[in-house]
Amino acid sequence: MVQGTGSNVGKSLIVAGLCRAFRRRGLRGLPFKPQNMSNNAAATAEGGEIGRAQALQALAAGVIPSVHMNPVLLKPEAGGGSQIIVQGQRYGTMPAREFGRRKAELLPCVLESFGILSREAELIVIEGAGSPAEVNLRFGDIANMGFAEAADVPVILVGDIDRGGVIASLVGTHVLLAEAERQRIKAFLINKFRGDVTLFAEGEGLIAERTGWESLGVLPYFEGAARLPAEDSLDIRSSGRKTGFKIVVPTISRIANFDDLDPLKLEPAVEIYFAAPGRPLPRDADLVFLPGSKSTIDDLAGIRREGWDIDIQAHVRAGGFVVGICGGYQMLGRTIADQDGIEGTPGTHRGLGLLDVETALTAEKRVRPVSGAEIGSDLPVAGYEIHLGRTAGPGIARPWLSIEGEPDGALSAEGRVMGSYVHGLFQNDVFRRAFLARLGASGDAGLSYAASIEATLDQFADHLEAHIAVDRVLAIAKTR
Repeated sequence: MVQGTGSNVGKSLIVAGLCRAFRRRGLRGLPFKPQNMSNNAAATAEGGEIGRAQALQALAAGVIPSVHMNPVLLKPEAGGGSQIIVQGQRYGTMPAREFGRRKAELLPCVLESFGILSREAELIVIEGAGSPAEVNLRFGDIANMGFAEAADVPVILVGDIDRGGVIASLVGTHVLLAEAERQRIKAFLINKFRGDVTLFAEGEGLIAERTGWESLGVLPYFEGAARLPAEDSLDIRSSGRKTGFKIVVPTISRIANFDDLDPLKLEPAVEIYFAAPGRPLPRDADLVFLPGSKSTIDDLAGIRREGWDIDIQAHVRAGGFVVGICGGYQMLGRTIADQDGIEGTPGTHRGLGLLDVETALTAEKRVRPVSGAEIGSDLPVAGYEIHLGRTAGPGIARPWLSIEGEPDGALSAEGRVMGSYVHGLFQNDVFRRAFLARLGASGDAGLSYAASIEATLDQFADHLEAHIAVDRVLAIAKTR
């Protein structure tokens, strides 16, 4: 099990890299994360959802993603609560305090999923969540040491030197853990080092001396991580390029499945700009992209508070393009009705009015991989749906796509505003290039998004092999 001294220290990527490294050694390894918190989810073939990181880890391992790879997924909503997904399906919505009291109830489901994977694998690489040193959350824990003890697995601990204080974070974790938990940690590694790693030799030795844990090595910062799908909203960043075609994304508070933009971000002729709260949307935008949202109504209200609705209307009047995916598609319509209070107080809320459709939120959730074609061009598309609600109205008479033989989404009369429930559309290289060409941009004819992801996973596995003791990681796993 790979645990970390905190969130965003690189656990997800290290697990993916180990899965790829072990796969190249001929081992059938599977990823597993008992409890995750993310609004960036992936749909599985079983019709369930898991964290995006576990889907990437499955790709690294060369296996089909399964709901059992992430049996508990928390999807934060407005108001401090989370939607709880158990073994891929919606379990309910709970405030944080209630989940803290009840999380131990989910341990049997977590262990069941772990047992199912154990029967299919030679090796399982497990990812923790947050930090085991959050001892105030230790009661009923299913994410870190609580799971490690229940499943009796050895642990390696990752510290992030890029954020500073890595010696204190590792030694401090040792101080805060119970003695049995300290003994369960067999080794540590330092992640995201910039510069000459030999300069940290003394620090590495000091940590080993103070904790009694062996060092697996110091892992230099891997720049290629930016090319891989991110799970944490902390990883949201603009592409940094200044090019001729600019895509502007309002950074809504409950942004979900923002990896829809990853293939576009790799296009050399495209700039992705995430507009931060407190700032207007840039007037030089060619395309405004409204991403998915875990709390569509709350994020729609946030768009109005920022004045971004006025910016979007002005953008459309000036001849600009707008794309909305999932929650973003719902926002583009005339109304969003939530009569059952799925997202809060029951009522009907005014949308941006750029598409002649209305959405009704319902408790029924649609989660499925999908395929089809773009209407008009007949170009093939594929992706997945994860959403509550159904959309209807005159605008669906002008659908954007045909999905599983049924019309999907809507286009405005002039074709400059378009929306769909399908995530992952732009991973298709031919469709992405044709889409950009219609909007006046040029796609890279040599760019294969899938091949780029595979190559980056291989590069990171090489990076791990070069800098840390991967054989020792395997030996630690065999001690179970």
